Amino acid sequence: MKEAFRENPLSDFRPDERLARDSDLLTKIGLCELRLMKDSRWPWLVLVPQRPDVSEIFDLTPLDQTMLTFETVLVSEALKTVTGATKINIGALGNIVRQLHVHIIARSEGDPNWPGPVWGYGTAEPRSADETKAFAAKLLDALAP
Repeated sequence: MKEAFRENPLSDFRPDERLARDSDLLTKIGLCELRLMKDSRWPWLVLVPQRPDVSEIFDLTPLDQTMLTFETVLVSEALKTVTGATKINIGALGNIVRQLHVHIIARSEGDPNWPGPVWGYGTAEPRSADETKAFAAKLLDALAP
C-alpha cells in the first residue's frame, strides 16, 4: 500500500531548466511555484505545479486540479489589480516545455503585439534587478490575505 503514495512528492519536483532559466521564482503558493518571466514587455507570470512528471492538467489529482484552478484565479486577480490590465491571458500550452505550467499574462491595448499573442513575438527584454524586486513586492502584497 505504501508504494501507491509518495512520501513527499514535493521533494522530487524540479522546474524544467528552461522555466528556471527564463523566469525568476517569486514564491511558492501551495501547489505551485509562482515565477516571473524575464521579459519586461509584459507582466508575465507562470504557475508551475510542484509535482514531478506531470505534463497535463488531467495528470494531476482532482484535489491538485482544484488547487491549480484556485491559485490561477488568485494570481490572475492580483496581477490585474497590480497592473490595471485590460485583459488577463491564461494558457497552458506545453508544446516546447512539456512540464505542466500555466502562463498568466497582463495585456492592455497598445502593448507589444496587441492584440496578438506574446509567444514568438520579438526578443525578450530583461528587467533590471530593481524593477523585478519592485514588481515582485507589489504582486506579493496583492496576494497577501
